[in-house]
Amino acid sequence: MPNLEGGEWSNVWNSDQPIVHFFNEPERAGISPEQAAEKWNAQMLPLRNEKGKKLVSPSCSNDENGQAWLSSFMSLVSGNPPDFLGLHYYGTNGDDAVSFIQSMHNLHPTLPIIVSEIASISRNYDEVLSFTAQLANWMDNTEWIFEYGFFGCMAQCADGFVSPEAQLMNADGSLRDL
Repeated sequence: MPNLEGGEWSNVWNSDQPIVHFFNEPERAGISPEQAAEKWNAQMLPLRNEKGKKLVSPSCSNDENGQAWLSSFMSLVSGNPPDFLGLHYYGTNGDDAVSFIQSMHNLHPTLPIIVSEIASISRNYDEVLSFTAQLANWMDNTEWIFEYGFFGCMAQCADGFVSPEAQLMNADGSLRDL
């Protein structure tokens, strides 16, 4: 389990940034919802109570494991919930992405949503372009989406899962049309 202390934690604690994101895909890192809830109560809540920070829930993947993990965590912290619901989405169908995000909003209707990672995993550029345009337009026009970020603004693909067609940057650092 990652330790929330030392220099990196000091940077978070002393940052002037108003929003703090909690764990990134903890279900893939072997962090249990119970462990995360302990850290939430011990270290994240003081950021809100003492520093006035707004807190984002852990951002889990959109697969069954991620959804189950997030559901358990949200139940454990229901007395001190996050200010934002953090989500990730990877898939090939824009309608499915909209349905997933909408379903998560329906489960947590009082929380604005931050989609901190989203991308098409299709290997077909036209499909990636369609997915990206559909989701950007939909999220721009959805009042309970606080902010979002498409994954892939890096010169090299992060791994074999994310489609090279969804990259936002060329190998030389220039931006792609996408």
